[in-house]
Amino acid sequence: MRWILTMIALAVAASGFAAEPEAHVFKSDGKTLPYRLLKPSGTEAGKKYPLVVILHGAGERGTDNKKQLVWFWNDKKPSLLTRPEVAKEKAFVIVPQCPEGKRFVEVPWEKGSYKSPEISEPLKLTLSLIDSFIKDNPVDADRVYVIGMSMGGYGAIDAVQRRPELFAACVPICGASDPSKAKDIAHVPVWAFHGDADTAVPVSGSREFIAALKKAGADPKYTEYAKVGHNSWSPAFEEQEFWNWIFAQKRKPKK
Repeated sequence: MRWILTMIALAVAASGFAAEPEAHVFKSDGKTLPYRLLKPSGTEAGKKYPLVVILHGAGERGTDNKKQLVWFWNDKKPSLLTRPEVAKEKAFVIVPQCPEGKRFVEVPWEKGSYKSPEISEPLKLTLSLIDSFIKDNPVDADRVYVIGMSMGGYGAIDAVQRRPELFAACVPICGASDPSKAKDIAHVPVWAFHGDADTAVPVSGSREFIAALKKAGADPKYTEYAKVGHNSWSPAFEEQEFWNWIFAQKRKPKK
């Protein structure tokens, strides 16, 4: 067992990332947002790199600036952020943490589709963080991506619907949307995931989102897992083309 852990540790080190994403706090207008930052090594002067923003689920809310990594980072075994595609692309990754009692979108999850409310404070801060990070770091503004699971799946779609000019792709997992706004993001590539046995967030939310995008002229990808409950992010993160598809996308102008 020890040699296996050693080999894994060496593989993670060879990927070019630190042992764990750095802890930071973003401040704006008297408000704070904890976040983790995964920084690539070996960046070259004059070059720009992708930025991925990952929004966690309700169970990872808090202020410890740690729980939000639970489904994304593990230095002891393969995980979403230790997959080789991330290191190969030299991507920056930001994982903000939503505080307890708040949501990335302030709507009831059990109802699926919804009518857009006023932007939530955590999502507003997240968008401000993205703008600030792009300004101060070598980020390719044509390759900014947002991924979200559960509560974060709602947030990922809402972020794109509020700032459709910002993102090159959106990957919502067991999320939902305001279908009436699909026309505003028809130019943004989407790959959505959901389990058909989800009892926390109804699969109707993803189905209605995808149907609305198609009606608006978009060509989204949609993967629905049979007999899978709320944790559809587990098989989604293991999809062979998950990162390859994301990193292949570039920002497109709205038609």
